[in-house]
Amino acid sequence: MKLHEYQSKQIFADNGVPIPHGRVAVTAAAAKEIAEELGGRVVIKAQVLVGGRGKAGGVRLVKSPGEAEEIATQLLSMQIKGLSVRRVLVDETASIRTEIYLGITNDRMTRRPVIVASGEGGVEIEEVARTSPERIVRVPIDPFLGLREYQARSVAARIGLDRDHWKAFGQICLGLYGAYSRCDATLAEINPLVITEEGRFLALDGKMLIDDNAMFRHPDLAELRDVDEEQPEETEARKYGLSYVKMDGQVGCMVNGAGLAMATMDLIKSCGGNPANFLDIGGGASSEKVAAALRIILTDANVRSVLFNIFGGITRCDEVARGILNALRTVTRPVPMVARLVGTNEEEGRRILASAKMDTALTLVEAAQKAVTLAMG
Repeated sequence: MKLHEYQSKQIFADNGVPIPHGRVAVTAAAAKEIAEELGGRVVIKAQVLVGGRGKAGGVRLVKSPGEAEEIATQLLSMQIKGLSVRRVLVDETASIRTEIYLGITNDRMTRRPVIVASGEGGVEIEEVARTSPERIVRVPIDPFLGLREYQARSVAARIGLDRDHWKAFGQICLGLYGAYSRCDATLAEINPLVITEEGRFLALDGKMLIDDNAMFRHPDLAELRDVDEEQPEETEARKYGLSYVKMDGQVGCMVNGAGLAMATMDLIKSCGGNPANFLDIGGGASSEKVAAALRIILTDANVRSVLFNIFGGITRCDEVARGILNALRTVTRPVPMVARLVGTNEEEGRRILASAKMDTALTLVEAAQKAVTLAMG
């Protein structure tokens, strides 16, 4: 789950990371009022869950409350990469002396969190990694011990901070790690973390990604989810406990198991087609869940065929087959479908589908080839 900048920065502040004074506004009049409270000279940032806001004109510096109202009106009527701006963050300005990148994320290679920092903040860290990889510092964190003070001091020294700033920088690192670990985040990022002309640290921007698998532990964070900026299909899938990601292909996929779903998508690609989605119905899926999954797939107008790839372990093939038939009674858009059922009650499942004149296949390769041919024809 992605958090907006204003949400991420509030969590950072709760963990001791200094942030600018400011508030979020949903109207231009509210933005003007906040600007007046902050002295008139403010920065107004569109709050959308996508990168590249600055390049798209979504971050503006203004010099008066009246100008703040005018700019907020413009931002609240624009779209950035297809997402409507529904709120803006009005922050105090800062006189910047130094910009730093600071982030904590998961390192799958070392199977532990890693703190990433660079003395070249304010730009995309991917660009720094491409052009100046030596400017990026990475320090793995033992998840049982957490981030230690000596590690934070080491990072400060390696990115070239003056010794006078090491203690304050270390406290920010510890605060960021606290936010990361307490929220079960997969990313907590400040870009830029600045040192002002007055010698203060400020997190001018913030980004957090929360592990969806840990949301049951964080009902307070679940309330922060902005469903307006999600694909409607993904929001609907979550209601039924489905893992769904929309893609741009023509072959819809319904599979039980994430690894099997990835293999199915790879095989569709190798057969000359393009998958329209990733969809994992999970183990023990009921017929109701299967029906919901099929309805979600068919809401995508690009889908020209559907491939069912079910390995019946916990999930019974006959139960899946009944779910498919139930869904077919509720959908109005006829799309050719191919089913490959293997495992528990597979014969019964195939018999149920055959009675409905649905195409079946014994192997995944055969099923993928049929689905791609149907989508292209």
